[in-house]
Amino acid sequence: MRERNLRKQALESGKTQSRKAREGVSTPSSSRATSAVASPRGGSRVPSRNVSDDESEMSDATQWSTNSLDEMIAPAEDEADDTWIAALEERIEEICDRKRSSAQGREDALLAFSTALVRHYAADEVRSKRDELVVALLKSVKGGQTERETALALKALALMLVTEPSDTVYDALAGPFKTCVNDGQYVAEKIAAIHALSVATFYGGASEEETAGVMDFLLDIVSSDGAVVEEADNAEIVTAALEEWGFLATQLEDMEDSTEVAMETFVDQLESASVDVQIAAGDNIALLFEKSYTEAESDDEPATEDEDLDEDVRNGSAPRMIKRYTVYRQQHQLSATLSDLAKASSKRLSKKDRKQLHLSFADIVRTVEKPTRGPRYSTALDEDGHEMGSRLKVTIHGGGKMTIDRWWKLHRLNGLKRLLREGFLVHYELNRVVFDSLPVMVEDD
Repeated sequence: MRERNLRKQALESGKTQSRKAREGVSTPSSSRATSAVASPRGGSRVPSRNVSDDESEMSDATQWSTNSLDEMIAPAEDEADDTWIAALEERIEEICDRKRSSAQGREDALLAFSTALVRHYAADEVRSKRDELVVALLKSVKGGQTERETALALKALALMLVTEPSDTVYDALAGPFKTCVNDGQYVAEKIAAIHALSVATFYGGASEEETAGVMDFLLDIVSSDGAVVEEADNAEIVTAALEEWGFLATQLEDMEDSTEVAMETFVDQLESASVDVQIAAGDNIALLFEKSYTEAESDDEPATEDEDLDEDVRNGSAPRMIKRYTVYRQQHQLSATLSDLAKASSKRLSKKDRKQLHLSFADIVRTVEKPTRGPRYSTALDEDGHEMGSRLKVTIHGGGKMTIDRWWKLHRLNGLKRLLREGFLVHYELNRVVFDSLPVMVEDD
C-alpha cells in the first residue's frame, strides 16, 4: 500500500412534497430574510436524464450527475497536447471576444471550452486568461440569451475553479449565482447555478461564515421543497440543494450547533416521492452522524472492556472515535424509517430505483446505528478471518484502488464526479486540486 497523505479540502417524475409541506408548516428562515411565493406550477416538471458518462460524451455539458460509483470510466482517448491546447486557446478567445458573437456561437464555444476542461488538465491555459474569462462568462450568466448559454457559462466557471482555484473570486461570483437560483427563468439554469455556487464556495475563497451562509440558503430550498426559489415541488432542484449542502458540509469541522435544524429538514425529506431526494437526504443524515464522532484525545476516558470497537481500532490501525453530541433525539424512530426504506417494495418504484434505494439506505442505517462505520461497511470475515470493513472502492487509472471508507469522502467524490463526469480520473491523476480534495489510502492491485 502507498498512503497519499493530503490536505483535508476535494426522478422519478412526481412531487417531492415533504410531510412539512403537506401539513402546511411554515418554513423557518435562515439565510433568507423573505421567502418567494410558491410557484403555481406543481410537480417535478423536468425529469432527470439518467445516462452513463460515456453515453453522454459531453454532448450536453450542462448536465450535473453522479451516476453509479461502480461505473467510473477511464480517461478519454489520448490527444496530442498541441492539438487540444490550440483548440482550447481558440475557444478562450471566442468567449472573451463577444462583440460579433451570436448566442449559438457562444453556446458552441462554451461547450467546447467545458469539454476541454473536463477531459484535460488545463491550469496554465486558464491561469493566463482567468480574469478575462471570469468577466466574459459572468456576462453570459447575467444576460445569457438562451437557457443553454447561461447553464453552460455556469458550468464553465465551476470547471475553471476546480482547475485553477482562487482565494478571492467567491465575492464576484456568489451574488450572480444566487440571483440565478432565485430568479432564473429556467429549471436547468437554476440547477446549474446551485451546483456552481457550491463549487465557487468550496474553491473560490469563501470564509467559513460565508460557507455556512450558503448552506443555510441551500437548506431553505430543501425545507420549502423548492418553493423559496419559485420551483415548488421540483425534485431536481431539491436534490441539487441536498447534494451541494452535503458537499460543503465536508469543509466544516464543528457542526453541532447547526445539526438539529438540518436533521429536521433531512428527516422530513425521507418522505419525498422522489428516490433521488430520499437518497440525497439520507446521505446527509449519515454524514451528520459521522461528524458527531471525533478522534479520542488524551483527556478522554479510556476504552472500557465491554466497549464495542471495530477490529481496525482494536488492532491499532484506526483511531478510537468518541461521540461528542446527540444528532437526533428520536433515533429509534429514525432507524425504523431508514430500515423501511432499505426494504421498500413499492410497485411505483422501478427495479433500478428500488435497488438503489435498498443499497443506499442499508448503508445509511448502519451508520446511524454505529456512526464510526462508513458506506458499504461489512462485518463479514474475509479468508484471513478479518472483518471486511469498507468495501466501496474506486479503481484508479494506471493501477490501484482507493477505498471510500467515510461519508465525507463519498460526498467529496460525488461532488467532484458531478462536475468532472468522464474526466474525473484524468483530474485525479493530474490535477493537484482534485487530488488534495480527496485524501485516500490507495491500494496496489
